[in-house]
Amino acid sequence: MRDTRGVDRNLGMALPSAAEIRELLAQLVRVPSVNPALFPDEAHGEAAIAAFACEWLRARGVRAWTEDAAPGRPNAVAEIGGGPGPTVILCAHLDTVGTAGMSAPFEPRVDGDRLYGRGSNDMKGGVAACMAVAAAAARDPFDGRVLLALVADEEYASLGAKAFVARHRGDACILTEPSEGRLVLAHKGFVWARLVTRGRAAHGSRWDLGESAIARMGRVIAALDRFDQEVLRRRHHPLVGPASMHCALVRGGVGLSTYAPECRLDIERRTLPGETSEQVAAELEQVVREAGEHEHTTVEITLTQEPMTCAADAPIARAVREAARAEHGAPVPEIGVAYWMDAAIFSAAGIPTVDYGPTGAGDHETVEWVSLESVVKTARVLDRAVRDFCAAHRAVPR
Repeated sequence: MRDTRGVDRNLGMALPSAAEIRELLAQLVRVPSVNPALFPDEAHGEAAIAAFACEWLRARGVRAWTEDAAPGRPNAVAEIGGGPGPTVILCAHLDTVGTAGMSAPFEPRVDGDRLYGRGSNDMKGGVAACMAVAAAAARDPFDGRVLLALVADEEYASLGAKAFVARHRGDACILTEPSEGRLVLAHKGFVWARLVTRGRAAHGSRWDLGESAIARMGRVIAALDRFDQEVLRRRHHPLVGPASMHCALVRGGVGLSTYAPECRLDIERRTLPGETSEQVAAELEQVVREAGEHEHTTVEITLTQEPMTCAADAPIARAVREAARAEHGAPVPEIGVAYWMDAAIFSAAGIPTVDYGPTGAGDHETVEWVSLESVVKTARVLDRAVRDFCAAHRAVPR
């Protein structure tokens, strides 16, 4: 039973069994959900898996429905509980990357503790853990509310998370991207930018007339590389490490016998907490100027995804920390990660957010797997964290 601090002595008893959670994960992997924006040749989308998730949840007494993040791109949303307590959001994304090179990507294969298949680790293990907690909350209610955000399009533009926060509010959020059982308190952001240099087209024999945009871009690229090595790598955040930048795509020229009139460069800049897209644009302009090509070069920011941090003493961080400690029997590492995740969207909406998820490997690779035991443990940690958070903050209005 629960004592005055909200600790449930039978905590986890309402969760589906380990076997049920493993079977749920296998069912999720069997439903193809490749992101159509990235892999139009496969183009499964999230509609089928969102429908499956809602059907599974409704069969266990959970109110669940779909909401379009874009035409034909639904989120699966669920709500459990109510009363005077706070609202905790559990988030996982439904889409996956493509399956090139995989022989049977949607046929889950179990070998010991590992379940193999596309999306098993990134991140249907997290989806299964969230759904298990929702089922437990329906069976064993408590003061407070759980919202499930099973979102579309994380692998591309995060349309699902953006649509969710536009419609729903919460007092805290736990993302369940795979974290190997560690508590993630920060992650980097990124900025995509396009630089275009312009030259003068002329016949390849007319060195006296032609100006190569590619040569101009070469000088810019060399300057950008120096800036990355000498400036950005010296900026360091204690959790996520250094800032960085790389030149990702170069396109230029119209033919072997013509001086290139234009060259385009797409770069990716990984940003630290506190850095902004405006700062990135200003620095790029300065690098171009120092390369001597500012009169012939334009800089355009094409996409920005913000970094995320959560204070270590935030209530949701404390709740997950203590729940993970209780499950593992020892303190768990608290880290930041270099990659981006939807946590930043919830954080930017004013919702304190952390990440805690299963253990696995092979994200975006031809062999992907997740530890079944870690998925079950993740569900147990989430269940304890949500209940303890709500018990400790009963007075927070919805």
